Amino acid sequence: MKKWFLLAAVAVLALPALAQQQEAFPSYIQVTGRSEMEVAPDEFYLSIVIDEKDSKGKISVESQQRQMIDALRRLGVNVDKQLKVANLSSEFFKRRNSVATAKYQLQLGTAEMVSRVYEALDRVGISNISIQKVSHSQLEQLKQQVRVEAIRDAKRNAQTLAQAIGQQIGKCFYIYDSNNDVLPVFYNNAIMMRSMAADASAEGASEDQPLDFKTLKLQYYVQAKFVLE
Repeated sequence: MKKWFLLAAVAVLALPALAQQQEAFPSYIQVTGRSEMEVAPDEFYLSIVIDEKDSKGKISVESQQRQMIDALRRLGVNVDKQLKVANLSSEFFKRRNSVATAKYQLQLGTAEMVSRVYEALDRVGISNISIQKVSHSQLEQLKQQVRVEAIRDAKRNAQTLAQAIGQQIGKCFYIYDSNNDVLPVFYNNAIMMRSMAADASAEGASEDQPLDFKTLKLQYYVQAKFVLE
């Protein structure tokens, strides 16, 4: 009998501790919020390579460079700001079985201008052109918008689930920002060049027809925990 009373006393004494523990660790709901945005790129970075072997050494890099700059200026490109030398090999550093080359990076603002540059440089014998990357001038601001919308989506999800069981949500006490950043966009430049050539040869095709660029996708996930009331 004494043993039974002793166990009952321990149980009674444990009740306040249990209540404090429940208060310290309240019931909660854990949800995931998701948000995404697709934006058309407004920054296009092209890699242009001039190589003497393309003309079998008949035209120097310097001559091809002048032709390239003249062609770009006729299109309205600000060469001083938009064209940068990425790499340049000198005649002095030629080795056996190699020729002088020059590599440039060109930044453009529209898909239409990308098409026009491809065509203009191809006409002067420069066809080693590839797309390095595409981006958006307001990319960082757009990222923040998508992240904020993801946590708002998490809160809406928590409210919906809590109301389904007759409860409400309280404060958010945990946020895990597991963002995926910008999904990469890949381009097959050989296919793009063939497509452009086909469009140019098509009857009635427009010379200024822009390329069909994919959009940039911003996608974010956020995990959050809310107190259940």
